[in-house]
Amino acid sequence: MTTPLLSIVIPAHDEAGNLPALLDEISTALPDTDYEVLVVDDASRDDSWDLLTRRARQDPRLRPLHHAHSAGQSTSVWQAAHAARGTWLATLDGDGQNDPADLPSLLARARQGDVTLVAGQRVNRRDDWLKRLSSRVANRVRAALLADDTPDTGCGIKVIQRRAFLTLPYFDHMHRFLPALIQMQGGRCVSVPVNHRPRGTGKSHYGLNNRLWAGLVDMLGVMWLRKRSRLPAPVEGLRDLPGLGDSAPQSAPHPATPPEGSPR
Repeated sequence: MTTPLLSIVIPAHDEAGNLPALLDEISTALPDTDYEVLVVDDASRDDSWDLLTRRARQDPRLRPLHHAHSAGQSTSVWQAAHAARGTWLATLDGDGQNDPADLPSLLARARQGDVTLVAGQRVNRRDDWLKRLSSRVANRVRAALLADDTPDTGCGIKVIQRRAFLTLPYFDHMHRFLPALIQMQGGRCVSVPVNHRPRGTGKSHYGLNNRLWAGLVDMLGVMWLRKRSRLPAPVEGLRDLPGLGDSAPQSAPHPATPPEGSPR
């Protein structure tokens, strides 16, 4: 079993009208990259699962997963990350608003070796006024309370070290707080401008209520986690027992360090 460089994770609920074009665009954007795509069909009521299973028979890079009952975006991303094999994870929304053409530049920035997460920043939003307003308010509240230095944490396109992601605490809606959670463990995040497009088909599953008000409790939980965290906490050990050989200190690895094989 080979280890791909990149695992692309796409949570999808009723996105059968958007997934074919999105998967085609991923293939076009990454012709020279060893990657896999994990699409989590979160109990869709349309023909998303049939579409994914048919396509997976033709494309071994596609690994579809399925929920019989909706579990939400964070659970979908978390499960796909654990099933993934890549050194890096990339997340994309299933509605087609994130542009796969941005993946090469985000991955290249991530592989410079000095960051744990590269977050997209939508500079030209292609949403209606209510969605833009709710996202702006939510981002400002998060920035004020969490100081995560990420202007657009709600942007669905990100590239993150898989090893670091797997160390994060799991809770519902955790995908909204990835930069703060990474920083809490000693990692570094940067934001880069990305393209943003109108939704292809279907309708958004988010609004003001579930972007801001429903997230306030989660935000307080993240603040508590950050206050209680003691990471990073460098630890040293001994290669051998004292007096029986080389007793020089040996540093233990930290989840936010660059993955083996990446540039430093």
